[in-house]
Amino acid sequence: MNTGIFLGGTLFEQILSAGLHLRLVKERLSPGQGQTQLSVKQLSGINHTTIFNGHPKPDRCTTTSKSCKLVQPGVDSGVRATVCRAERRTDLGCRDNAAITKEDAETSLWNSVIAPVLNELESVAAGSSEGSVDRLCDLCDHLHGTLADADTLNRQCKRRSWILRTLFRLIDLNYAQLNLRIAKLCLTLCVRGNNLLNICKLIFKISRTDDNDILFENNSIIDSLLGLLNNEDVGVSGEALLYCVGTLKFLSGNITFLRLMLDKNCIGVAQKLIQKLCTVEDTHFTIAGHILVQLTATLRNVADHPDSRPHFVSFSILPALCLVLRHHSEDQDICLNVSRIYSKLSSYSESCLSLAQTHDCYPLFIELLRKHHQKQELVVRLLFTLGNLTAKGGEPRQLLFQCDGCMETLLQLYKSYQRKDPAPYTPIQRGTPFSTEPANPLISAREVDDVLVKLVTVLANISIHPAVGSTLTTNTTCIKLLMETLELRSVQESEELLVKVAATITNLSFYQVEGSEIRSNQLAIATLLLKLMLSSSMDAMLEATRVYGNLSHCKNVQDFIMQNKVHRFVVTLLDSKSAEMCFSACGVLTNLALDPPNRVCLALEEASVKLVDCLRDFGPGDWQLAGHVCRAMWNLTGGGSEKLLDTQQRETLLEMLSAFVDEEEALKWTENEHLRDFHRACWELEFLPVAQKLMMVLQSPDLTA
Repeated sequence: MNTGIFLGGTLFEQILSAGLHLRLVKERLSPGQGQTQLSVKQLSGINHTTIFNGHPKPDRCTTTSKSCKLVQPGVDSGVRATVCRAERRTDLGCRDNAAITKEDAETSLWNSVIAPVLNELESVAAGSSEGSVDRLCDLCDHLHGTLADADTLNRQCKRRSWILRTLFRLIDLNYAQLNLRIAKLCLTLCVRGNNLLNICKLIFKISRTDDNDILFENNSIIDSLLGLLNNEDVGVSGEALLYCVGTLKFLSGNITFLRLMLDKNCIGVAQKLIQKLCTVEDTHFTIAGHILVQLTATLRNVADHPDSRPHFVSFSILPALCLVLRHHSEDQDICLNVSRIYSKLSSYSESCLSLAQTHDCYPLFIELLRKHHQKQELVVRLLFTLGNLTAKGGEPRQLLFQCDGCMETLLQLYKSYQRKDPAPYTPIQRGTPFSTEPANPLISAREVDDVLVKLVTVLANISIHPAVGSTLTTNTTCIKLLMETLELRSVQESEELLVKVAATITNLSFYQVEGSEIRSNQLAIATLLLKLMLSSSMDAMLEATRVYGNLSHCKNVQDFIMQNKVHRFVVTLLDSKSAEMCFSACGVLTNLALDPPNRVCLALEEASVKLVDCLRDFGPGDWQLAGHVCRAMWNLTGGGSEKLLDTQQRETLLEMLSAFVDEEEALKWTENEHLRDFHRACWELEFLPVAQKLMMVLQSPDLTA
């Protein structure tokens, strides 16, 4: 008969009884002198710092606060006597010889091995000589091995209470390496209730010190912790699980442990725990939330390891985390941790696809953006994830756009974070349609720009979808906000943002639909883009050129370009040695050359010479660009009506075109077999028809200077 063991009243229980809630620490702090060693008196003495709506949160290493002592099992002589009487109480008439033999073997093991080890533990502990901690650790390891060999590491272990009582006494020696062995042994002896809670607290306190990480490397206690998470019920052992996950959160900050945790299937364990935590009864909802804060923080660390990504996909963690967000959408800590996981993993194709196929995530993200619009670090990560999802294909773009309140939420965010002066400011003002919550503390201009860059990226991506783009281009609020950003920001301060805005306008200007706000404001947009065109940023110039390419089919924009000498910059871009830049410049030149007076101006800038060079440099490897060059040349010659090429230019161009229209000669430039069919299609559809027309014109004797 075993006596129950109770590690008595803890500060944690006192906090709960006072109506407060525990939320574990987020960061490790360096321990002060004398704090590395942890005692049983410190075990329950966690210092609590108020955070997050009054949730107490212990620091990594704190000074010892007053705590209740562990109740040593069997200290009371009456308890000891009861144990002894129970052990002596026998009824030989009811027992067979096998049972007697087994008990004799256990008694022999106890007398010959276990009891001497326990006695030596107490003796060495009392002596406190130098090197005693190493001897105590060896004895604990020996005891653990002996019990394991005898298959007695369970609750049926004879004299279990005696073993635990001896181990508990050793905790007061305050040796972290010893206490970790004691904790491991106690867990394998299947302690329950408050004993389990306090052992988990002990492990947690040890893990709070970075220097103790090496102790966990040489100890299989991680297996025990993962086993607890797998098997313990949240309603029964919720607080113990909280400290257990908190320990893993600390350890996961060590790259060595990330590999170890992956090898021990920590992600599979996390997936099962998430299922349990999302199905708890309402009475356990709060403790489930606290555990999820630590669990999602752990997964956030694990997601940094490249080998973790397949596990996140195979165990369906990303859809499971959507369920967590749905149940705990009010908890900003959980939402922020999950958003960090998503922002990290959505940058990789396989995990991004897994999340993109979770269709519930789109309305969920919109709901969270609306609910937590003032929490910049959460907003920016959700928008970054949406940007990654909508970069991958048409379905995510349409699914997001069709979410209830999608555009209203995105544009309200845009308005809220639109910076109208260079000073830091509070983005959300009281009385806005979002909520009546108090405004956020001031955030920096860089943080504001970070939100807008991610938000505008989402707008640019979803506008690629024809149904979305044609609708969005008629949205007055959207176009006005984009134009306002171009007006308010400088390339020097907000280069990335302005490039994203120009890219969005490029996509939207593609749609020539009735009621297009781009068309209505095209001259104003062309004017605003001048700052990008005149900047030293090649990315800004490229995006501005793309917009001019889409807008310059209109006469008023053409006139603006010519009057403001923008065409000179466009011609110069042909020398950039960039295929993208040349392609965009060709688009502008093709439109400008439709007007005869413009052809003369372009000829003076030697546009035709630079186009020939561009064709020579890029033609064989990019038949789309080659076709674009030929269209620009066709318009520059007025379809053969203008004599703007000298004899040498004409012969050089004819020689190149003659080689390029030969199929065998043209396709031999394609080294990548996988792209050969694509290049053939581009050559046949984009280049060959216009090249043949241009050759016919060039062969005319009238086309000479």
